[in-house]
Amino acid sequence: SESLVVCDVAEDLVEKLRKFRFRKETNNAAIIMKIDKDKQLVVLDEEHEGISPDELKDELPERQPRYPSYAAAIWIYSLLEAFSLTSEKTFIVYSYKYQHEDGRVSYPLCFIFSSPVGCKPEQQMMYAGSKNKLVQTAELTKV
Repeated sequence: SESLVVCDVAEDLVEKLRKFRFRKETNNAAIIMKIDKDKQLVVLDEEHEGISPDELKDELPERQPRYPSYAAAIWIYSLLEAFSLTSEKTFIVYSYKYQHEDGRVSYPLCFIFSSPVGCKPEQQMMYAGSKNKLVQTAELTKV
């Protein structure tokens, strides 16, 4: 059975996410997304290059939900803790350098969805109902 899709993903964001997924740069980077309630679309909010998880946390507004996508799960707990301190919903895709124990380097993508306590029920529904579509569109296979 298919899951409910509340908001679709803007076409220009679909292309941006595809390029981000296959980027050649080796610095940390993030795409922050939000929902345009009037158009009922997930849209690009901000892009960041060379940004640490702590810097990214500081960039997020306190009352706007977003979709984050990050690379590698090593920072996931500290990131989730940081995002839970904001009162805005957020989608983020984050790409970062990960050094494996055997010396290999990879640049995983990490998807973060924050739905802080205190958000309006309408926002919670829009973001929760759009998350799976965004994950599928961004081809984030290990969520």
